[in-house]
Amino acid sequence: MTSAASTPTVPDLIDALVPLADGAPLHAVRHQRDKVVAATQGSHARLFDPALPGLSLAERLLAAHEIARRAGVTVLADHYRTQLLALGTPTAAQQAALDGEPVPTEDARLAEILRFTIALADKPVEGDQAALLRLPAAGIDTPAVVALAQLIAYVAYQLRVLAGLQALAAAGDAQSAAPAAKEEAAPFVHPANLPKPGEPIRINGFTSETLGWKAWLPVLDLAQATPEQTAVLESSHPKAKTSDYYLLLVQQPAILQERSTVFNAIMYAPGGLSRAERELASAVVSRINGCVYCASVHAQRFEQLTKRNDAIAQVFHEPQGAGTNARERAIVQASITLTATPAGFGADDIAPLRAAGLSDLEILDLVHAIAIFAWANRLMLNLGEPVYGGEG
Repeated sequence: MTSAASTPTVPDLIDALVPLADGAPLHAVRHQRDKVVAATQGSHARLFDPALPGLSLAERLLAAHEIARRAGVTVLADHYRTQLLALGTPTAAQQAALDGEPVPTEDARLAEILRFTIALADKPVEGDQAALLRLPAAGIDTPAVVALAQLIAYVAYQLRVLAGLQALAAAGDAQSAAPAAKEEAAPFVHPANLPKPGEPIRINGFTSETLGWKAWLPVLDLAQATPEQTAVLESSHPKAKTSDYYLLLVQQPAILQERSTVFNAIMYAPGGLSRAERELASAVVSRINGCVYCASVHAQRFEQLTKRNDAIAQVFHEPQGAGTNARERAIVQASITLTATPAGFGADDIAPLRAAGLSDLEILDLVHAIAIFAWANRLMLNLGEPVYGGEG
């Protein structure tokens, strides 16, 4: 399988839209994470490949436009509008969608695609099995539903990466920022009201216990897997062959391959933001989006890395103001803002991060961690449900 990420045929879209000129300081910072850059562009190429079956390119561009428009990220919405108009004169239904008006009833398929798109874009926690199953009922098969869900979640990721980079650009060169004040680390004392590290936390419906996940659509029968699907499963996750999540997503193997590359490059890249801080941001985003499954996984990982659970308990109780020191509080607040109001994320949101001592590479890593869970949460919340007891 030839990766679209390895042979890009167009300039990097996010670089172009920020914009980031080759040689600019922020361009250099972004390209310290070249694996993320390449796999993000590779995901874009896969998701908007005109030859992708099951969904027309126009349907995909309209969905992407709607997500960016609703988020208020105008430069990205304009890009998708331009791409759609380049295909030719829009139909009446397509023009209505571009204008943010209800799609005429004669195009029921497009209406269902946009209904699902809006649900995932705005309040993914409100997705349910009945809402998902309206897509197959409209004649959209499981691989096409998987492609649509991946596209919607990708654009939610893409617009947050774009907004975070634009905020960094607006904040100016980090060299001119005031030096961070050093904060003495107090010795950790485990709060008496919390379970000991290693024991589950359960607060407001969120938990750090191990959960399973069950898909709402048919998953791949491994006996029917193609060599490409088998290879993608083997490279994605050690338990992918027994996971409903991967067995559902691998029905679009090339898209899953790029998405797994993006995720791993963001969460496990050496240097920059600490692994524990990436896990904290992931847990915050999942808490804001209402993704119980993702919150449980990344709460566990934060605790395993730090040997403490106090910050997670704060996040589960009330994300606003959570964090045990100024650096954690800045990370949590940036995670909340970029998740909830990406178009409003700006230089004023970068300043507390720099004041808390984060370098621009660390801030980029934070933006990426926040954005990848805009992607992950939407898949987990809208394609299936958590299973208590670690099964599924």
